Parts: sequence; structure tokens; C-alpha cells
Amino acid sequence: MANNSEGRIITGRTRVLGILAHPTEHVKAPPAINRIAAERGRDAVMVPFNVAPADLPTVVTALRLVKSLDGSIVTVPHKQSIMAFCDEVTPQAAAVGAVNILRFEPDGRLIGGQLDGIGFVAGLRAAAVDPWGRRVFLAGAGGAASAVAFALAEAGVAHITLSNRSRPKIEDLRDRLQAFRPGLSVSLGSGDASGHDLVVNGTTLGMKTGDPLPIDPSTLHADMVVAEVIMEPEMTPLLIAAQEAGCRVHLGRHMLDHQLQLMADFMGL
Repeated sequence: MANNSEGRIITGRTRVLGILAHPTEHVKAPPAINRIAAERGRDAVMVPFNVAPADLPTVVTALRLVKSLDGSIVTVPHKQSIMAFCDEVTPQAAAVGAVNILRFEPDGRLIGGQLDGIGFVAGLRAAAVDPWGRRVFLAGAGGAASAVAFALAEAGVAHITLSNRSRPKIEDLRDRLQAFRPGLSVSLGSGDASGHDLVVNGTTLGMKTGDPLPIDPSTLHADMVVAEVIMEPEMTPLLIAAQEAGCRVHLGRHMLDHQLQLMADFMGL
């Protein structure tokens, strides 16, 4: 038998939870989920699953057969591709087009959910940043960015400018947002964040050394809040540039911190 990171004993009865990512070095959830398991008195442990995109279909098929596996968090780069393997998704996941949490049912069905946007908005509000009425600049159109966009739309932002290297992706996201909240003001932009008061990086740019900035730093000004979804590094190059421009910065970890209990609930922990 072996002790996990919380000092609890892992036995033949221990339930397993995963976090699907590639790579896994940046993931932050396992220690927190393991603490929640301990607090709830559950014999369960979360471990990282480093799965390359090309191997995802094979791995998901195999995971369905693991009788001790109850669920998994899903993160970069699998949030959108995992949807094709789910038997059912929640309304939030269907609207966003991405899944960040899975539950393996006893009958073998795979249920996908989406909590990123809920966690992001909850993190803003906990930091006394109310999204209502704000003009938002959002970089990205992937799983995390889409989740944030829908949650901000639901939270009552006045306008969202979408920016992404792939224009078809932001055109599609714009159309889905306007169908979700008719009348929402949505425009398509480039890297120019001027004229906004909440700036969000929903891309992975900043995770690797040498990544280009997702936003032109010369367009940041001191009355902006600049937020990240990236958790590692905590202070990304964008946040450092924003801090130098006098902006208030909002760390990526707040998005995860404010959805951990909901993730545990979804996985049946």
C-alpha cells in the first residue's frame, strides 16, 4: 500500500479520479481535489493522465472499462475534442461546445459537463469585479475562452470583442453568443484591447517560454482589469505587462478555485 499526497492510505477499495491533459506539468487540481476527498471522508484519489491528442480516442475507450474510475477533469488540449466521446453533455457544455469535467456512470455511459465559465465569473465576483455592464475584450475561441464568453454573456456584460488567430472560430463563437443572448453586442477584433475595461486571455499563450502575447500590451491602460485562465505560470507575460501598465490583474487560478467543489460534486465525490 502507498500513501497519497494527503497522507491517506490507498487500498484496493480506493476510487480513482483523473485529470486529462497534455502535458500535465501545469495542472493544479489534484492536490485540491484530494483535500476535498479527505474533507468529505471519501476513499478516493485524483491522479494526472498525460494523454497526447492522437491517443485520446484509445484512452477514453480504455477508461470506460476501468471499474474503479468515477470521473475526470479535462483540460488543455482536450476540452473540445472530448465531446465526441461523451454519451451525454450538460446544457452548459452543449452551449459552449466544450467539456471540462467527466463522470463515468456504472452502466458505462460517459457524461460531460462544463464548469469553467461558472468558475471564472465566480472568481471575478469574489474579487469584487462585477462583470455586469462591462466592455470585455476576450482573446481566444477554444474551450476555456468559449466557456468564459458564455458565462460573461449570462452575467450581463454590455459588449464582448472576440480576438483569435482563426477568424472562422470567432465568427462561429459570435453567432453562438448572439443566439444564446439575443441583443448582446459582439464584435470581432485583433490584438487591440483599447476601449475595454475587462481584458481576458482565454488562450494558452503564456504557458510556454517565448509565446507571443495574445494582446498588444501598448493598448492596456490603468483602469482595466486584466484576467488570465492560465494557471502555470501564475504571473504570465501578459499579467506582468498589465501590472507594468498599472492594470489590476486577476490570476488564472481563481477560475479553478471557484469550481473545485462543483467538480467534486459532478464526479460523485
